[in-house]
Amino acid sequence: MAKENREYKDSVFVDLFYSDETAKKNLLSLYNALHGTDLEDEGLIKKIRIEDILYKNFNNDISCQVGDGVFVFGEHQSSVNPNIPMRYAMYAGRAYEQVLDKRDRYRTRLVKIPTPEFYLFYNGQRNYPVQQTLSLSDAFMNEPGDNSMELKVTVININTDKAHEILNKCAVLREYSQFIDMVRSYVGGEDPIKRAIEECIDRGILAEYLKRKGSEVRNMLIAEYSYEEDIKVKQEEAKQEGISQGLAQGLSQGLSQGLSQGIEQMIANALTTTNSIKQTASILRLDEKEVRRIAQAKGLAVDDL
Repeated sequence: MAKENREYKDSVFVDLFYSDETAKKNLLSLYNALHGTDLEDEGLIKKIRIEDILYKNFNNDISCQVGDGVFVFGEHQSSVNPNIPMRYAMYAGRAYEQVLDKRDRYRTRLVKIPTPEFYLFYNGQRNYPVQQTLSLSDAFMNEPGDNSMELKVTVININTDKAHEILNKCAVLREYSQFIDMVRSYVGGEDPIKRAIEECIDRGILAEYLKRKGSEVRNMLIAEYSYEEDIKVKQEEAKQEGISQGLAQGLSQGLSQGLSQGIEQMIANALTTTNSIKQTASILRLDEKEVRRIAQAKGLAVDDL
């Protein structure tokens, strides 16, 4: 059996539905929710790891084969990439290469293959429809003909406020969305991920999972909430604050202060979690000198200070 690429960093979503010890159970629950079935045999699930095509650090793929008849390709995103059908076309080819005998493609009889299904689970903060379909043909330069390839991806908005019916059918997906809501509710405060984990455990939201893997979840979320996204958010917040004051000087100052404070707080939160300058610098892709400066300025006791 091929070894998994340990360079990949899983997201919490991928950990729940692919890597964790409960992943097959969770995948089966998700499959049942999508198809209105009540399958119970986790042995029907065969996880398929496909080498990521575009991203080196994250593998958001939760592909699996269900029984002998279905391929499910699932991906989780906080922003909908219109090129996902093209990516899925590449994924599908690689998946079939894994499960089919190389000689099958040359046989004279028709070779039956698992039916592919494509899903994208969206939990970003933009006002995206509850459900939508993306088509590969939307990217074609010319009008597709009868012999053109087609691939359709069902985009499902799993934010709790959208109340997609799948959240009622798949408990682990619902609780994942509730957990992300909780994290967002604490953003801006001290150590929002830790506080969200503690409250979710108290409320029974992914409680067993978070008790087992709380520190890993914190590290995964720190990596997910990228450095670039944090800067973007702080820029917007500072801009709005400056506009409300109605002063050009206030706007400029607000931008500078907002960015600086936001970045420093992000680094401090990461240091609290990792307790390591080297690991924090690696996760956030920052220079170790800058991380050490923040640790010293805030009086944080870390192992490699």
